[in-house]
Amino acid sequence: MEYQDIAIGLDVGTTKIVAMVGRRNEYNKIEILGIGKSKSVGVHRGVVNNITQTIEAIREAVSEAEHSSGLKIKEVIVGIAGQHIRSLQHNDYITRLDFENVISKKDIQKLIDQVHKLIMQPGEEIIHVLPQEYKVDSQAEIGEPIGMYGSRLEANFHVVVGQISSIRNIGRCVKAAGLNLSGMTLEPLASAEAVLSTEEREAGVALVDIGGGTTDIAIFKDNIIRHTAVIPFGGNVITENIKTDCLIIERQAELLKIKFGSAWPGENKETEIVCIPGLRGRDPKEISLKHLSQIIHLRVCEILEQVNVEIKNYGNEEQKKRLIAGLVMTGGGSQLQHIRPLTEYITGMDVRIGYSNEHIAGGENGIISNPEYATSIGLVIKGLDDKKKYLCTNAEMEHRYHRSDENSELISTKFYNKNRRLNSEEDQNHKKKKNKTKSFLEIWADKFRKILNDTE
Repeated sequence: MEYQDIAIGLDVGTTKIVAMVGRRNEYNKIEILGIGKSKSVGVHRGVVNNITQTIEAIREAVSEAEHSSGLKIKEVIVGIAGQHIRSLQHNDYITRLDFENVISKKDIQKLIDQVHKLIMQPGEEIIHVLPQEYKVDSQAEIGEPIGMYGSRLEANFHVVVGQISSIRNIGRCVKAAGLNLSGMTLEPLASAEAVLSTEEREAGVALVDIGGGTTDIAIFKDNIIRHTAVIPFGGNVITENIKTDCLIIERQAELLKIKFGSAWPGENKETEIVCIPGLRGRDPKEISLKHLSQIIHLRVCEILEQVNVEIKNYGNEEQKKRLIAGLVMTGGGSQLQHIRPLTEYITGMDVRIGYSNEHIAGGENGIISNPEYATSIGLVIKGLDDKKKYLCTNAEMEHRYHRSDENSELISTKFYNKNRRLNSEEDQNHKKKKNKTKSFLEIWADKFRKILNDTE
């Protein structure tokens, strides 16, 4: 098996770190070859706060993934989230001097590169520049400008920004764990790749990924990313409140939440009691499930109210921006009992729980399609797509080269030997150019390596 056929996603979360190895099969489904999981103890609300512990957790997850897949993991694509993430809208344009030629990928890349040069606040770095809609001269609302004529190419962009220090810390942990960083992507965008359908993106949908430390939001409309946000609390806030109010340890609080927790207090009776073993021979502690669900309900309502604020900030109340497909919930927090009806009540939108079944080969009955692995699967999909684009670009260059090579030989047989000599020189020059040509994926990898090297 060649490494160009596989991708490894690394989800560095607040509660767990997951390394997932996958490839596409002949039916274009994602086949998971291996998975590794470790407890995350060096990350708080999506941000690394202990380098050593995070490195060890990454190594543990990667080692388990290597053992289950039988492959040596060399490079990974990493998800990034955290309370330092923010997004903004930006409009920019370029003037094309060669307007007699059609707009190409090169023109679009030039416009995107120009946006990357925007000056951010001190200590911030642009993570993603996502084109939304284009305008060519006076013609607006263009989805794909390639192949059109025009002298002025303009676009609206969704720009995702994060703190350089947080990006460096994640990159440093990956590098110290003995891995190469092939790319970084915003975690809600990765989760969207795993659980959203094309129809939902077209109709308008809000993805809400409730993780341990953060709740990530990505809103799509007309198949375009419209809004992203990171709410700086998630399932761990619920666990912490249970621990404090019930006077129990964190492990017991987490088990209570998972096994008996409910987001809707009306579902439990006052007489329903669960006993928690006492510590070191102490008497067991009795906890009312009604009281437990009330604690959970308050915290979940706080999270969902913040989600509702972000949806309103996007402009869902406008008829043109209405999210027809409603809301899709994923992440570990989405598995909480009765969270779906509560979300529908608070947001007034249709809600479904997001699974990755349609993307995974044989994942209908497996734990891999569980919502808590949505980000990891999305990272694998993103890594495979990036590699495919890179290989297609190289194949296109090879095709163009060989076509020009064949045409040159058809010009005249009189200069056959001369052509062979020229073609040999062209081949060497082509290889040099090919080595210099870098994909978007490689440019990002080089960029993060430069950031890491600057800190050493």
